[in-house]
Amino acid sequence: MSHIHIPDGVLPLMLWLPGWILALALVTLAGRLAERSQVRRKVPLLAVVSALMLVAMSSEIVPLAYHVNLTVIAGVLLGPVLSVIAAFIVEVVLAMLGHGGVTVLGLNTLMISAEMVLGWALFRLLVHVLSRKRVRWAAFIATVLTLATTTTLLVGLVALAGGGAATARETGALSPATMTFANPLSGGVFSTGLFSGGEGGTRASAGKGAASGSSSGAGSLSVKRFAAVVYTLGPLGWLLEALITAWVLSYIGRVRPGLLWDGAFEQHEVHLQGDEGVR
Repeated sequence: MSHIHIPDGVLPLMLWLPGWILALALVTLAGRLAERSQVRRKVPLLAVVSALMLVAMSSEIVPLAYHVNLTVIAGVLLGPVLSVIAAFIVEVVLAMLGHGGVTVLGLNTLMISAEMVLGWALFRLLVHVLSRKRVRWAAFIATVLTLATTTTLLVGLVALAGGGAATARETGALSPATMTFANPLSGGVFSTGLFSGGEGGTRASAGKGAASGSSSGAGSLSVKRFAAVVYTLGPLGWLLEALITAWVLSYIGRVRPGLLWDGAFEQHEVHLQGDEGVR
């Protein structure tokens, strides 16, 4: 599910409060389920993966108004339990930096957790079907299916919020009024907002290639127009992230197979190279 950059005061209490309660319950459960040996061995990996996700979510490919979240990669490497913990860590930091309000932190944790776990599950299923020799295809297909599913869930959440300010979003080179593309390089190619308080404005940013609002500062969109923008830009972003995910996981599968399969299949008996001294 895509990360939303909605500031405080936009979503109704009936949406964000249950999100907080469910997120805290999920993180608490994940903390109890995580084995001590697993956590001790994977703390460095958890930190690195969380940092990479943080940077990716704070950076935008301007022509597509697209944020590469790396959630499927993170889910495969960490497994479902640690994915929940990583999602919470990332969302807390992003909220502190102004990428979304504090009230939507719970919903964002649930969204990113769902995306990571779904990516992990689909990758695992596809590897069983296609074999480990086709990691690239498994990663590519799992990423596209995951992002298509979670982007749809984001549209549903915006619809439940009643549209309004929740639909004000960047659209990159796409004009939401005419649904046509302008010069894709007029606003630059890449921008980062890690310490700039987010991308600014009242908007929900779909981290998975779904775009929002208008780069020219247009106001809120109708839910129907918002969905049209999302599903126009979304597939481009899904394919881009799927290519990145396929390349990264394929490379990891060649140089550190234990790291890849331990996360994807929870085979704790497999020891990573260099872990021989860890007890």
